[in-house]
Amino acid sequence: MHALVFDTFGGPEVLSYREVADPAVPLGHIQLAMRAIGLNFADIYRRKGNYTLAGKAPHIAGYEGAGEVVAIGEGVEGVAIGDRIGFADVPFANATRVTVPLERAIPLPDDIDFEAAAALLLQGLTAQYLVEDSYSVRAGDTVLVQAAGGGVGQLLIRLAIARGASVIAMASTLEKQALAKAAGAAYALGYDEGWPDKVRALSDRGVNVAYDSVGITLLDSLAAVRSRGTLVTFGMAGGPAPLVDPRYLMEHSKTVVGGDLWDFLTDRQQRLSRAGRLFQALRDGVIERPRIETFALSDGAAAHARLEDRRFSGKIVLLPE
Repeated sequence: MHALVFDTFGGPEVLSYREVADPAVPLGHIQLAMRAIGLNFADIYRRKGNYTLAGKAPHIAGYEGAGEVVAIGEGVEGVAIGDRIGFADVPFANATRVTVPLERAIPLPDDIDFEAAAALLLQGLTAQYLVEDSYSVRAGDTVLVQAAGGGVGQLLIRLAIARGASVIAMASTLEKQALAKAAGAAYALGYDEGWPDKVRALSDRGVNVAYDSVGITLLDSLAAVRSRGTLVTFGMAGGPAPLVDPRYLMEHSKTVVGGDLWDFLTDRQQRLSRAGRLFQALRDGVIERPRIETFALSDGAAAHARLEDRRFSGKIVLLPE
């Protein structure tokens, strides 16, 4: 097979597209011929060396994608050659062949194409657990969404509104603020000095919950939360988050919650149930198909550079040849 690989950590230039050994298909696994692969910031962090990687080089990043079943391991039932399968949490996805444990395989309905699955599963399931599990958004809540022009941010806005909440969006450019407004945010603000005070003024002394994936904005997000409110931190796209003083939380009756999708996709039934609700939200118009830009898998270095461009908004999907 062919894969997008890197031997050393660094910028997009360390990526190369080359032939590697075909993966095995062990007991309880299936193998997919990949048709679409989602590119995420986690892939950039792995390429840069921010995450510890198992095994030896060459390393293959990627966790999200969709394809057709071309091989079935022993012990697998209910799957046939040619079935369309998506996944959100399977390693080594930046390749033309990917071996998937059956418990992580998500059958795709006929109305969900490969590109939509690769663009939606990881970000959509993330936004879903944030509004359902990390903090259960309720009708009448006011919600603050950081990085609201990004993929997860726009999905968060739509899912929160569907639960009856009002959303205040934060975004770094006027273009991204416009995207947040188009997604339904009541207000879209930039990162001007004193923005937490503006949020508090727009939300009757603070929001019920703030979702922060930026990291460096964590203390400002916490300041924008009302007494007895919650801050959910689930990323550090802008840099490491500062430390939080527990005395501040105690004195202001505020809660900080961490979130990681992998702690909610605990078994196959969870994956199927959550993906089914996500696909139904797409059918019902609660969420929309992301704006997708496609790159050939062999042109992965350019795709990484595009994703790292802070002016970019939408979803990048890699297409194997």
